[in-house]
Amino acid sequence: MVRRVVDRFIQWLPSGVDRRVRVAAWLSLAFQVALIATGGAVRLTASGLGCPTWPQCTDGSFIATPEMGIHGFIEFGNRLLTFVLAAITIAAFLSVVRFRRQRRDLFRLTLVQGLSIPFQAVLGGITVLTGLNPYVVGAHFAVSIVLVAVTTTLVWRVYNGPRGLSSLVPSWVVLLGRLAAVFVAVTVVVGILTTGSGPHAGDNSDPAKPAPRNGLDPVLLQHVHSWPAYVTLGLSVLLAIVVLRFPVERRWVLALVAVEVAQMIVGLTQARLGLPELLVGIHMVLAGALVAAMTAVLLSLRGNLIDAAKADPVNAVERVPAV
Repeated sequence: MVRRVVDRFIQWLPSGVDRRVRVAAWLSLAFQVALIATGGAVRLTASGLGCPTWPQCTDGSFIATPEMGIHGFIEFGNRLLTFVLAAITIAAFLSVVRFRRQRRDLFRLTLVQGLSIPFQAVLGGITVLTGLNPYVVGAHFAVSIVLVAVTTTLVWRVYNGPRGLSSLVPSWVVLLGRLAAVFVAVTVVVGILTTGSGPHAGDNSDPAKPAPRNGLDPVLLQHVHSWPAYVTLGLSVLLAIVVLRFPVERRWVLALVAVEVAQMIVGLTQARLGLPELLVGIHMVLAGALVAAMTAVLLSLRGNLIDAAKADPVNAVERVPAV
């Protein structure tokens, strides 16, 4: 009986890229960005130690209790979202497992995302147990940013097929895109250090024992943070002009420029207004959007082995027997 149920379930799983695979890929990306948003909410509402222990929320309880107030509710909500993301990740993995031999790219991307869930959970626990050490908090955010790039790649590969053997543009254009990506990474890293030096430590429950800061000069870092951002914008505008000469999708580089402009406007505004929580939160989410757009730009510069995926993503992948 159990064997029959398992066999029927396996037969029900997709044997090629269909709507279920596409939905799982989009949900993976959306919830990675959502996790950045809720993590930012935890930090900006000073709820980082709303659940003061890990893996339990408080001694004797895995969930927030009424006595813990709104901070406990916010921190527990962020932890709860991890379980939702875990379910989506498992669904994404199962959605590609039947045709993993043909689409090893999708299998590996979903596997990496799946392995990241326990890693992120443990890293989150270390964040709590170290009293919100700014470097550990920053590492937690950095991993989330990397996973945004991974899930963006997953969505792209679902629609466009495996990576091609050659680029759609000359090598110097690819190099220009990669250089822009390097400055995006530098901008994000310096932004993490800037946040770690600023006023939003993530916990104000005990003024006598504030959460630690990294000790760097926040005013200086705000200026340093802007330098690679300006370079990134310049490179992105140049890339947008260059790709007009080649048969690639231009909407992604235009989206990249738009996100960078929005990110700069928010960044400059928040600096002049004394880092209000709402704008800082928007700035964090836009960092995820920036990385997603940059990833899409790099992917758009390469050809794909399955060009038919653009016209017919449901039938682009040859069906394989059930495993």
